[in-house]
Amino acid sequence: MNTPTLTQKKRATRRGPVRAAFRSLLYPPEAADLPTLAAAPAYFEDLRLDAIVRAITAGRHDHNLEPFFWTRLTDLAGVEYRQQVFRDLERKPIRAALAAFAKAMASVRACLDHARRSHHAWERARWHLDGASVYCRAVSQLEADLRAQVPVSQGMTELAEFLARYVASGAFEQLADETQSVTTTLAELRYRLRIKGDRVIVSRHREEPDYGAEVLQTFAKFQQDEGTAYEFEFASRVELNHVETAVLDLVAQLHRPEFDALAGFVERHPDFADPILTRLDREAGFYLAYLDHLDRLARPGLSFCIPEVVDRPDHVYGRDVFDLALARSLTDEHTPLVPNDFELTDPERILVISGPNQGGKTTFARTVGQLHHLAALGVPVPGSTVRLELVDHVFAHFERVEEVEDMAGKLEDELRRMRDILEQATGRSLLVMNESFSSTTLTDQLLISKWILGTVIERRTLAVVVTFLDELAALGPQTVSMVSQVDPAEPARRTFRIVRRPADGLAYALALADKHRLTYDDLKRRLGR
Repeated sequence: MNTPTLTQKKRATRRGPVRAAFRSLLYPPEAADLPTLAAAPAYFEDLRLDAIVRAITAGRHDHNLEPFFWTRLTDLAGVEYRQQVFRDLERKPIRAALAAFAKAMASVRACLDHARRSHHAWERARWHLDGASVYCRAVSQLEADLRAQVPVSQGMTELAEFLARYVASGAFEQLADETQSVTTTLAELRYRLRIKGDRVIVSRHREEPDYGAEVLQTFAKFQQDEGTAYEFEFASRVELNHVETAVLDLVAQLHRPEFDALAGFVERHPDFADPILTRLDREAGFYLAYLDHLDRLARPGLSFCIPEVVDRPDHVYGRDVFDLALARSLTDEHTPLVPNDFELTDPERILVISGPNQGGKTTFARTVGQLHHLAALGVPVPGSTVRLELVDHVFAHFERVEEVEDMAGKLEDELRRMRDILEQATGRSLLVMNESFSSTTLTDQLLISKWILGTVIERRTLAVVVTFLDELAALGPQTVSMVSQVDPAEPARRTFRIVRRPADGLAYALALADKHRLTYDDLKRRLGR
């Protein structure tokens, strides 16, 4: 990182406090911050969003990024604000500049953490000075980088303007000049150290010659070729030991004015980092962590895009979409992933997905749920082209393992959870149902499901329903039938393609065959014996 010469080149400054519209890279200046959730939403586990967030935030726990990924935005302006920032970060120099700033700020935090842990006053002061030095270089470099790249998003543009005013302010110039001056002064200190037995004597340096250099020069003429390299591992210790601190105290006594300047610096600048840039450090982690995760998933056949997010859509769709959690696990296994498409045109509001078991139905339903949550975060989503509604709530109704200590039956539990969902769902909500009420008879399951979907249709709630009840795909013009496909030449082989077509009446038959071990694979194994 290049260090700007702050003492030689002074910008024309506007003295006094720095004022700028910029305050956050996550929220527009005119919008209030959303209170972040204290825990993951109820639907996270069912949609495997919990695994996605864990993978995104792995190794970045210093900033507590998880709440940012739990909390959906509620207005289109906020979504667009973040999407514009992501578009700027598609430019490698801008992303590199923000990443360099985040890395430098991590060093600042490390310095201040060492300062807090140190039990020695001069050691604490020096760590504090080092943190300020790294901070000044990081801020100046980010300002120069953004000025050179000219970002276009509102967030990055206002950040660049804020930085320009901040680095030109009297407060920052004073901080940078003092930091550089005290650092240079301490770096120029020289002293003499004599060790005799168990005594250590510290005295002023009298311009004595460097005996080490003289020894090396004397023996250099005997060197014939490169010697064998030997590697040694030394214990990494950051804190000074008791001998080092004693030496430091003696050096401080010999150079009182220089160390008084260090103490004065700490006293004048106890909290040198601007609160807005401290906040930027954390918020940059949101963007960089997500983009780094997408980079790890990049491979042929998988696309990511910034979706079009609308308020009241008459047409929503997704092209080449896929499950982000599955993509990560299959990437680790080097296994291909099959993307799919979906589309809803007014008055269509419900995707009813049927077909053979293990054909990708649940994965597809999860994908649609993931897309809507991610789109409401303002982040790029898996798919080549995506247009989605900004939903106010996401609900998931998946089968639960029955608990022995639960006195209520499995069906009762499912009905209670569905009642709670329907009490909250609106015409702007998304409901993902996965083979709900399969614990009861076919007749009752069909009756309950029809009544629930009737309510969903009446409210115009967006829904994705995985079922083997083909009748649910023909409840009206609001429903769209999609069917998981098999290889016609080998019916036992799933293609994991989900296509828009009428239900063929085989889903329940295949479910029964699987239950009674009468599938194609089961029969082939039996006949083979």
